[in-house]
Amino acid sequence: MRITPRRLAVGMNLWAPNLFSGIRIRRFSEDWTHATVELHVNAITRNYVKTAFGGSMSAMTDPYFFMLVMHQLGRDYVVWDTRGEIEFVKPGRGVLTAEFHVSAEQAAALRDRADGGAKVHEWFETVITDRAGDVVAKVRREVYIREKRRVTEARA
Repeated sequence: MRITPRRLAVGMNLWAPNLFSGIRIRRFSEDWTHATVELHVNAITRNYVKTAFGGSMSAMTDPYFFMLVMHQLGRDYVVWDTRGEIEFVKPGRGVLTAEFHVSAEQAAALRDRADGGAKVHEWFETVITDRAGDVVAKVRREVYIREKRRVTEARA
């Protein structure tokens, strides 16, 4: 069964780490260029001073850039999320949102750079905002991309 953006969002919403962490995937675009994720700050996801726990904010941004890249590039590429950085700007309360964008042009450029088995490390950035649109955190995620060896060898 082919995974569709809708099926992936539903599955990820039911996945225990997201389900019990207040993380909700609102959507993956049909062309895998965009994702929207929310964090509902509640008794489980807040810290001692009743604002969003930093680990929850990091978790809400963890896999989405690599998933967007992976689905655009297809099965001939290895794609991993390798590093992340987060800068907390203000306390997060209520519902927090993160938008992830990887354009088709960006994915094509990554494919070109990874052709022949080259290792590519690419940084992506997003922000986490509250309901008022204020930036709560700035996030950077590094994604690793490489053409699979079987593909590279088949071309040689």
